[in-house]
Amino acid sequence: MSTPASSAVERAALLLARLRGARLLHPAGRTFSAEVLIWGTPGPPTGVPLLDLPGRWPATVRLSKGVPTPGSWPDVLGVGIRLHRDPEPPVDLLASSSAAAPVLRHLPLPRRGFTGTYTSIMSYRAGRRRLYLAVLADPDSPELGRGLAELPAGAGDDGPRLVLAVASAVGPWRPFGEVRLGGRRDARQDAALAFDPIGNVPPGLRLAGPLAWLRETTYRGSQRGRGVPVSRAARRRG
Repeated sequence: MSTPASSAVERAALLLARLRGARLLHPAGRTFSAEVLIWGTPGPPTGVPLLDLPGRWPATVRLSKGVPTPGSWPDVLGVGIRLHRDPEPPVDLLASSSAAAPVLRHLPLPRRGFTGTYTSIMSYRAGRRRLYLAVLADPDSPELGRGLAELPAGAGDDGPRLVLAVASAVGPWRPFGEVRLGGRRDARQDAALAFDPIGNVPPGLRLAGPLAWLRETTYRGSQRGRGVPVSRAARRRG
């Protein structure tokens, strides 16, 4: 439901994105085709089928810089992953460069290189439990490099891989799957990609609290400002 505050934030995001002619958040990035392989959560299940049960889906992955700063200067880096689950709705997972330690996993941290730890920053709720999701570097795969210019033009079986993991607010990361990068999409496809971090959460999870509201409203305004379709779920919430 729209409120005066959400309408004001959405209008501001729309105008800024329109003036920039690009995304308000993470405007500079590279998009890749990918495959996501889920092997399931080790140890006690989370109760979220997407995390606990084996599966395989085609995916789209975007690596991006937040501000963006020039070249390989430090920036808050981002990774967005869309799981294509036709005929079910897609799932969007967004994470920002952070640290693995419990006291730091909810803070965005600038860094130079794309190889490292990314976390959801905001926690998810699964029933009464609070969970964080992470995208981690696979130590057995090639590094992604520094700066957008160093990202690979294409990848395959021997290309960079990312590990998906889940943790409680203070517990260790538990890997439950991996992302295998494929070929790079062109600039037009990158510009048209529009994640919905609130409406496309994994079934069984939800983002709650004021930061979730701010993220949803800002993304919706940014998407409208750059003229990309807003998801039906986001339109209903707006």
